[in-house]
Amino acid sequence: MKSLHRCAVAALCSAALWADKKPVTLEAAAAVRPPDIIQAAWSPDGARFLFTEARKLRLYDCAGKDSRVLASLADLEGKAKSAKSSGAFQWQNRRVAGARPQWSHDGKTVLLAVSGDLFLIDAATGDTRQLTATPESEDDAQLSPDGTFIGYRLNNDLYVLPVAGGKPRRLTHDGTATRWNGRLDWVYPEELQISRAWWWSPSSRDIAYLQFDVSPEMIHPHVDASPIQAVAEPQRFPKAGTPNANVRLGVVPARGGKTHWMDIGPTTDKLIARVQWMPSGKELAVQRLSRVQDHLELLAFATATGKPRLLLEERDPAWVNLHNILHFLPDGRFLWASERSGFRHLYLYGEGEPKQLTSGDWEVLELAAVDSSHTTAWVTTTKASPLERHLYSVKLATGELRQRTTQPGTHTISMAPNAAFYIDGWQSTKSPLRQTLFDNAGTPLTVLRDTPIEKIDYTLQPVENLSFRGKDGTLFYGQLIRPANFDPARKYPAIVMVYGGPHVQTVRDLWSGANWEQALAASGYVIWRMDNRGSNFRGHAFEKVVHKQFGKIELADQLEGVDYLVKQGFVDPARIGIYGWSYGGYMTLYAQTHSKTFAAGVAGAPVTDWRHYDTIYTERYMGLPSRNEDGYKAASPVSAAASLEGKLMLVHNFQDDNVLFQNSQHMMEALQRAGKQFEMMFYPLKSHGVTGPLRLHMLQAITGFFDRNLRPGS
Repeated sequence: MKSLHRCAVAALCSAALWADKKPVTLEAAAAVRPPDIIQAAWSPDGARFLFTEARKLRLYDCAGKDSRVLASLADLEGKAKSAKSSGAFQWQNRRVAGARPQWSHDGKTVLLAVSGDLFLIDAATGDTRQLTATPESEDDAQLSPDGTFIGYRLNNDLYVLPVAGGKPRRLTHDGTATRWNGRLDWVYPEELQISRAWWWSPSSRDIAYLQFDVSPEMIHPHVDASPIQAVAEPQRFPKAGTPNANVRLGVVPARGGKTHWMDIGPTTDKLIARVQWMPSGKELAVQRLSRVQDHLELLAFATATGKPRLLLEERDPAWVNLHNILHFLPDGRFLWASERSGFRHLYLYGEGEPKQLTSGDWEVLELAAVDSSHTTAWVTTTKASPLERHLYSVKLATGELRQRTTQPGTHTISMAPNAAFYIDGWQSTKSPLRQTLFDNAGTPLTVLRDTPIEKIDYTLQPVENLSFRGKDGTLFYGQLIRPANFDPARKYPAIVMVYGGPHVQTVRDLWSGANWEQALAASGYVIWRMDNRGSNFRGHAFEKVVHKQFGKIELADQLEGVDYLVKQGFVDPARIGIYGWSYGGYMTLYAQTHSKTFAAGVAGAPVTDWRHYDTIYTERYMGLPSRNEDGYKAASPVSAAASLEGKLMLVHNFQDDNVLFQNSQHMMEALQRAGKQFEMMFYPLKSHGVTGPLRLHMLQAITGFFDRNLRPGS
């Protein structure tokens, strides 16, 4: 356990670093921009990568350690057609694959989608050829592996365009307003993290695609009230217990012809979570989940017959977590990750029993690459600490594990497909992001991006990562920011920053910068957060205790964290606030209706009744409403509105596409009927978060609310 005294000493020692710098203001926090991160698109040979910088597409050569401009995005936008809208607002999920540059298989050309049109760029010369110039947008364009065709989606149908020239060929002909070929609905990418719905075969002869029939899904009647004549903007949003889209998996020849449908079975109670071609090009690997996600099957579908064979299955009494670790080797073996031991680890499948390559009370998170000899896998894990991320190499023959990154903190890895080079994005609570290019021997070649801490304009209070034991011995991790000019003899107001939900971890060894929390600390608040049971990356047992009972255990753990904080002696227990967004907004309402700890709370975009949230997320954790009525009722702050304690502010976008505004509306009605007063601040954006120019307004409103209710004399 880290001592708070040692943390205080470290905080004092770091004060000199920030001398003569200005405090973080709300204006600065609202204006914070993400760092200029290189997002590499690696060439097939692993020797080069593409990235964008200052509106330019650049090509970096790893051996030469230099880059050159390949194309100007502004110039390409000038050539693209401007009218790309069909008129109606499209509720496309933000997790759908974006228009990143794509290499041809031979590494000679690059496909780039700009403003809805398609361009082909010669990687050697930078010569650019415009392939489309149409009023419509050619969506989700992909270059065939042999470089002869471009596939794309238009008006819910799939097309291919010969690279050499000629007219596009329409492959599917039955797309409608509710039948979507190669197009994802809203909930699949949001909750299954699947980013596209069609895939080229390795031979370029065929295309596999998902067809979504969204007609069974509920329609939420969003209305844009900004114009004089309000505009209806309905969104397909399946709520817990209601029908999902019906999904089919088909294969169509790239030169045209009839779609051959895979025998996937009825999907009314199944989810098609992952699809990828196997190396032979004759089979599709499909991950199929039960509706409540307690049973996963990895199936190989023969495209000639449409029939499946079972490769493996996973079961769990609560739920099976999805991941992206499935890699086929040329000899037919494959790598897979499983939580069957209680922690996610790497397994090698072949003939006979699978071989477990890693083990321990830590987790394998991502497969970065497999080397060209197919003998070594490169993975990121939590082995050093649940708060850190490090790169390791794993020998497939022996399971020999070797740590490749050494600096304490978080390492985000972008690795060439053959593992020849990698970019290590390293940061910690004490160090801003630095991206360095390495070869696979671990030799640093050059620093690509760096922000020296000395160049930061603002005084930042130290972010302290702590650990403590709960009453039953559970180890928890917390994070503390002390106020400016901290005096341990004083009693400060505190704000608890909470998320609390599954699949998220908020206490990490990460750089935070000049954010809102720093602005609050600069004005005299103690900032505290912790990860309760139910949060991610601590093993499945730590996470799944919330199964079918949202709110109860999360709050119990958060209250233990508050008790630990108060016992340190510098927080006034009568002036503790709580803030959270999304699941954190839900936790804020649950805390204020199920405890008396918090004097004030701000609930941003909160779920207030889990029957109003989407099918795939909610049913994974809470089961079907028809089979867990008491659990849904007990988890709803609406049901406990009469028990509200402390001051409350609700914040929400009217057209939130994720947590529907209906949630806040129902909470407001319940509070009004119970005679409970509250404040509210609503925004007109069509998104889950408040961004852009309105963000400063929101931060001012929330900070003002806490000042009115937590400052001395409030």
